Amino acid sequence: MKLQPIVVSLLDTDLYKFNMDQVIFHKHTDLCGQYYFKCRSKGVVFTKEMAEEINAQVDHLCTLRFTKKELDYLRSIRFIKNDYVEFLRLWHPIRDYVKVTLSEEGELGIVVDGPLFSAMQFEIYLLEIVNEVYFRMNYDYETLVRSAEERLEAKIEAFRSGKYTFSFAEFGCRRRLSREWEDRVIERLTNEIKNCVGTSNVYLAMKYGVTPIGTYAHEYVQMYQGIDRIPLAYTNHYAMRDWYDEYQGDNGTALTDTVTTDLFLLDFNRSMVNNYTGVRHDSGDPYEWGEKMIAHYKSYGVDPRTKLLLFSDSLDFDRAQALYDYFKDKAKVSFGIGTFVSNDTCESALNIVIKLQYVNGRPVAKLSDAQGKAMCRDESYLEYLRNAVDFRIAREACRT
Repeated sequence: MKLQPIVVSLLDTDLYKFNMDQVIFHKHTDLCGQYYFKCRSKGVVFTKEMAEEINAQVDHLCTLRFTKKELDYLRSIRFIKNDYVEFLRLWHPIRDYVKVTLSEEGELGIVVDGPLFSAMQFEIYLLEIVNEVYFRMNYDYETLVRSAEERLEAKIEAFRSGKYTFSFAEFGCRRRLSREWEDRVIERLTNEIKNCVGTSNVYLAMKYGVTPIGTYAHEYVQMYQGIDRIPLAYTNHYAMRDWYDEYQGDNGTALTDTVTTDLFLLDFNRSMVNNYTGVRHDSGDPYEWGEKMIAHYKSYGVDPRTKLLLFSDSLDFDRAQALYDYFKDKAKVSFGIGTFVSNDTCESALNIVIKLQYVNGRPVAKLSDAQGKAMCRDESYLEYLRNAVDFRIAREACRT
């Protein structure tokens, strides 16, 4: 079974890939990175035919180039700079950086290894490819689409009836059922309700004239762990400082949990509180996190109702509504919803990730607020990072 091309535009990715890449282009072109694929879903088996199709789709991906229209669209985003767009005119995905393997037991392996400014761009494209290959080749695709249509219709009706009253952005690239289904979702959401404020998918934002949404991901903070001169417990500090230097507050929602929110708050000082428009939640109890952030803003005399709390951790629409009802009078509240928008069908979505694991040969890791989300190929390094973070938190707690 041969499929049509899955990725047909290099804009078919999350906005934050360009945001992060621009910082790397301006400040850290000397970094090299290795990304590893992991399927967290139990009992998933990939076939030889699937692996062959994934390889063929990666071959096609690496033939793509940005078009003039796409480059002009990127240039129209106020915080994307012209020199970076000119770099993208020359850039393209390089096939040699990606290796796809399949074990005898059907475990899919993918490694991306290359200059970080190039390697990091593969993540979303590859996840889009793996998802669509798996669902088209493992199930009756038309049955999946029918169930997805029914569930999407129910969500839209819930907004129309007033059951759901919150605003959200579609964050579904990486977990989508297919390219055509995500397109259909954005078309309906943006035309039929007013609550969808945009999408992380840059291509679909351009196509439907909606706002592309995103700031940065965990990998952005992780990459600073591979820079020798930066102490591990201060990597978040330097990451936020570089981000503000690049964007001057114009692209300012900070992700809090790469090396735990408790450590993040040590770096989120008065200057950062004022310079960032809000914060994003991606692990741990969202209610505890929200209250912690509100208390932090108040400790600096800042009205939390002027700041954004963006929730994005495995949300469905009922959970989002409950969070909105709880926080709506305490802060600005919005949501990034992925899987339950772009791959809500009669079959379970895959829980697959591609994570940055090494920078310049050094292991890097995420220490989220939910321990199960940690992913590191070097357990001794993970323990070392935890100890460095705990030591700084304990030391600075003593000072207060």
